[in-house]
Amino acid sequence: MKNEDKLIMSKKVNLASPKAGAKIIDVSDDFFAKCDRMLNDTDPIFIDDKYDDHGKWMDGWESRRKRVEGNDWAIIGLGGRCSIKDVIIDTSHFTGNYPPAASLDFSSNHSYEAGSLDWHPLLEKQILKGDHVNEFQLLKNENVTYVRLNIFPDGGVARLRLFGDLIPFSQDLSKAIELSALKNGGKIVGYNNAHYGNVNALLSEGRGTTMGDGWETRRRRVPGNDFIIIELGTPGLISNVEIDTCHFKGNFPDRASIQTIDLNNEKDKMKAFEASNNWELFLGEKKCKADTIHKFEKNDFLHEKIVSHIRLNIYPDGGVSRFRIFGQPVS
Repeated sequence: MKNEDKLIMSKKVNLASPKAGAKIIDVSDDFFAKCDRMLNDTDPIFIDDKYDDHGKWMDGWESRRKRVEGNDWAIIGLGGRCSIKDVIIDTSHFTGNYPPAASLDFSSNHSYEAGSLDWHPLLEKQILKGDHVNEFQLLKNENVTYVRLNIFPDGGVARLRLFGDLIPFSQDLSKAIELSALKNGGKIVGYNNAHYGNVNALLSEGRGTTMGDGWETRRRRVPGNDFIIIELGTPGLISNVEIDTCHFKGNFPDRASIQTIDLNNEKDKMKAFEASNNWELFLGEKKCKADTIHKFEKNDFLHEKIVSHIRLNIYPDGGVSRFRIFGQPVS
């Protein structure tokens, strides 16, 4: 196998991303910088001479200087029932105004009412470095619906990233759904290249906002093609497929095809992932156009079998904004 075609395993889904359904539910104080910036998918930036009515503009969440006892906090509602493995508390560009320490708690409550949630420790109090990507492993957890970030005593956090797995709150399995969507438990398994953009955007809602809001590979200079592997939120029978090249005009793929497999009862999934080029062909090579939603239906498909994983091939390289697999879930 050429180096260009080697499978690179993706990180788990960032459950704190709005693309995964996360949102700020409550915050003790965000006087200097609004808390929802902390969940942005883009890397934090610093604009030297940008100020607003409250002072220096910062790309993240920042509370005012605390003059009383206690600490500041922010509560994030997640897009499903989650299990979280790792966290990044990113203090990039916060140098004289970062919190010296932070902790995390979680709740499994179904709805939020201030003061009524049952909180359990997710990350014991940890020392933070300023202008630094602080990474931590988390305590055992499951069915997480809310996360509380505590900062001691105050200060700024550029980004919060929570990596793990999402199970949707509720689904009507009697109806066709978007099997591949992040909000329905879909996830990126891996790819051979993802030089530009955000791969998780591929499975998120809406059309891409810019060319950076999708999956794009570098320019391929050797024979072959690029690919990405997706695990469906639940195995299913596929009824419709959409490949959206929104904003990709001089760099869309020339062609695309789809291969599939059902790994529901497979023990050695890694071996199957590494041999994904041998999966069954589901959609033969189709020409692509710039900035277009390409739609395919059952008449285009080469089989009607249950599918748990998808391999999207693009020829030879390029960018795809959104990839949607619709179908009937099979429990």
